[in-house]
Amino acid sequence: MLPFFSIIIPLYNKENAIENTLKSVFNQSFTNYEVIVINDGSTDKSEEKVNAFSDARLRLISTENKGVSQARNLGISESKGKLIAFLDADDYWFPTHLASLHQLHKNFPEAGLLATNYQFYYSDKKIIQPVFDAFPTEKWSGIVPDFFKASMQFRLAWTSAVAVRKDVFQSLGYFDENITLGAGEDTDMWIRIALNYPVAFENEVSANYHMATENRISLSKTLERRFSKLDKFSNEEKTNSSLKKYLDLYRSEFALKHKLAGNLQSFHFYKKAISKENLHWKTKLLFNLPTFLLQILYYFKKKLEHFNVQTNAYR
Repeated sequence: MLPFFSIIIPLYNKENAIENTLKSVFNQSFTNYEVIVINDGSTDKSEEKVNAFSDARLRLISTENKGVSQARNLGISESKGKLIAFLDADDYWFPTHLASLHQLHKNFPEAGLLATNYQFYYSDKKIIQPVFDAFPTEKWSGIVPDFFKASMQFRLAWTSAVAVRKDVFQSLGYFDENITLGAGEDTDMWIRIALNYPVAFENEVSANYHMATENRISLSKTLERRFSKLDKFSNEEKTNSSLKKYLDLYRSEFALKHKLAGNLQSFHFYKKAISKENLHWKTKLLFNLPTFLLQILYYFKKKLEHFNVQTNAYR
């Protein structure tokens, strides 16, 4: 019998996290799945940790280091399941995660992208759960009326809490391998899907985003990353105001990252594409600061986060 889910886990030097991640997979209440771990050239004991598991549903594929997009794409090409679920090697699922995704697919088979709510885990004393104003506060699931509008406050689709029908990848293509190191490759994929298929969402938390783990790709240095230019959606955003606002939010983020890193050419590339009406006053203020002052403010922002004080320059 073919598995219903193919779970793809890219793995690069996560020896301290991968064991708990896999345990959360094998603790799922829904059990018809395969697990494909793509060891992306790890140099620590990550592979050894995976090999310690003897479950027949687990496959380990080792390659040279090529990046998370290529690792995910290899997993997709090797998959046998109807739905592709993703899990980063430093995150974990609650036991009902796959059951929730399975029920979403059963209720909304037309959806190309299935997503559940998640939580940001910093420590036992600091856990943040996204709240989406577009949905009721009580338990809710359904087709999202406007994916881009709903994603302005928090990301509706987070990689470790989504599943995608395999035929959607076959239709739209895989992750863009020209985008690297967590610089928008997943966002690019979700945009493509949301423009072509309905998106289904459940607001119950079923996945944990482990913010404190070492070696998260999102912590990579800006100048080492190849960011999505976002211009591949230029035609669509002309007639879709929600998409335009959503893309401008990311342009603001990317612009500030490049200014912080001293890459003024890329800073101006993203800045000039932002519509004035979509530029938050806080972002505009930061754009106009000298780089050294921006770096000082960023330093204090990170310090405040240690005291559970969250700040945001884009909303």
